[in-house]
Amino acid sequence: MGADRSYAYGAAAGLLGDLLLGDPHRMHPVAAFGRAAGRVERALWHDHRGWGALHTLVCAGGATALGVVAARAVRPSAAASAALTAAATWAVVGGTSLAREARAVGRALERGDLAAARARLPHLCGRDPQALDADAIARAVVESVAENTSDAVVGALVWGAVAGVPGLLGFRAVNTLDAMVGHKSPRLRRFGWASARLDDVAGWPGARLTAVLAVLAGDDPRGAVRAWRADAHRHPSPNAGPVEASFAGALGVRLGGTLSYGGRVEHRPVLNGTGRPVRVADIGRAVRLSRRVGLLALGVTVAGRLIGKGRGR
Repeated sequence: MGADRSYAYGAAAGLLGDLLLGDPHRMHPVAAFGRAAGRVERALWHDHRGWGALHTLVCAGGATALGVVAARAVRPSAAASAALTAAATWAVVGGTSLAREARAVGRALERGDLAAARARLPHLCGRDPQALDADAIARAVVESVAENTSDAVVGALVWGAVAGVPGLLGFRAVNTLDAMVGHKSPRLRRFGWASARLDDVAGWPGARLTAVLAVLAGDDPRGAVRAWRADAHRHPSPNAGPVEASFAGALGVRLGGTLSYGGRVEHRPVLNGTGRPVRVADIGRAVRLSRRVGLLALGVTVAGRLIGKGRGR
């Protein structure tokens, strides 16, 4: 079994493991990384970009280095390489947890239990849920499903195809750091700058692939392309814009608008303005689209690795 086929089998097994098992309730590797990164943050924090860059280097570099050491250790055995890739893929991909949380909010909204939906929403995104009505919560869920399809599934598969296990672990480390320190609170505006910018760079290819696959897998390919071309550049995030716009067009809904993060109100541009408002039933549609995109991404990234490595020989 060649190294590329070992990767292909391992990535497929890891994604299947996520589909069947989801994330562990205890001792999740990403949670362990988050705790370690939090300790490093407390040790290094200064209100300065340079110290934030050092924090990013230590945490993301350490995770990537761990992947390099582990991959080299199992390189002589194709079976062990495939097993390591499977374990790493399962650890960093979060599609099933994303779907589970989205559907939990959807079920609460279907029951008319707005309090339960508001309590559950922070499991998906950092928005302030208390001022949101049912439709606004449904819109937040659909937007989160779209963005996290890229961050929690496709982006990891892209970097895994490029760099194997180190790519998988490094991408998840960068994305986790962005979630921890990459936002614009007064304490983290400068310290988290490096993590946020590195996440923009690392997420760029996965976001574009996610948008392309949403066009192919959605109910309205023309609408997805139209919304992507017209509105993606208006979003404040260079990576969330293409993903959310293509999902909006594919689902025929209108995303964006006013939202609140940590007490800070943002007025974001509307994506796919000709679409209808999001309804509760659209949560399930978004989850199904996310699943299709994830499976297509596995096929595309594995094929890309096999073809690319074959040409390099």
